[in-house]
Amino acid sequence: MDQLGAALRAWRDRLDPATVGFAHGSPRRVPGLRRAELATLAGISVEYVVRLEQGRVATPSAQVCSALARALHLSDDEHAHLLRMAGHAADPTRVPRMIPGSLYRIVDQLAGNPLAIYDATWQLLHWNPLFAATFGDPTVRGAGDRNVLVWQFLGELPRVRQTAAERAAFEESLVADLRATTSRYPDDPDLAALVSRLKLSPRFCELWSRRAVGGHQSAHKLVQHPDVGDIAMNSDILNTQDTNLRLVVYTPQPGTDARSKLEFLAAIGVQRMSPQK
Repeated sequence: MDQLGAALRAWRDRLDPATVGFAHGSPRRVPGLRRAELATLAGISVEYVVRLEQGRVATPSAQVCSALARALHLSDDEHAHLLRMAGHAADPTRVPRMIPGSLYRIVDQLAGNPLAIYDATWQLLHWNPLFAATFGDPTVRGAGDRNVLVWQFLGELPRVRQTAAERAAFEESLVADLRATTSRYPDDPDLAALVSRLKLSPRFCELWSRRAVGGHQSAHKLVQHPDVGDIAMNSDILNTQDTNLRLVVYTPQPGTDARSKLEFLAAIGVQRMSPQK
């Protein structure tokens, strides 16, 4: 962790604040980003940045490492190095979770649509602001609960309304996709733990026992937003070839008012317009 802290300080010092939107207003004691600025960009607390740089965090999560890598404009090699220092060594038997810079660049170009990146177990790794405004802020849940299968079988899929037929087809597709993932990564302990957790659901057990194998593809989504009402969208899934990451892009269904509603949500973000009950 001392090496990780030293690397974070060096990467922070080399980054020109102006390139990430911080003006050179007041005099700086450090040549690059301040700790508070890095914390803002990465979406973590400044106290956590201090603990990381002082080597007082045992195992920062892969999600935190990825947020830091993006905030610090690390190369893919540096991102991988950061993950290794944090104890997330690259292992062909483990489900990949490192998001390459090329995928982030695609995400930036599609900012006008809600989108999210998932790993091969449908664990949510990254999302854009419009995704949070549309489906709700994922950070209200712990990292371990940001999984589509967990939402579908053990909780509630955020703001999505499904008919009985749509729900059945969606669940069958997800479980068949997860079965395929277990054959690709048979020794991943996190994957095994996820399957064990999902077996608390009788519906999951029923579908799992069928041993169907497939891939989850595009679907229609009807989002019930508390402020703008129903938003009819299509979801399209782009799979990366080497890492099995899934980029899910949501686009308005033709002939609906979904685009105008998304534009409104892009303006207001995650703030609530209606009173909380």
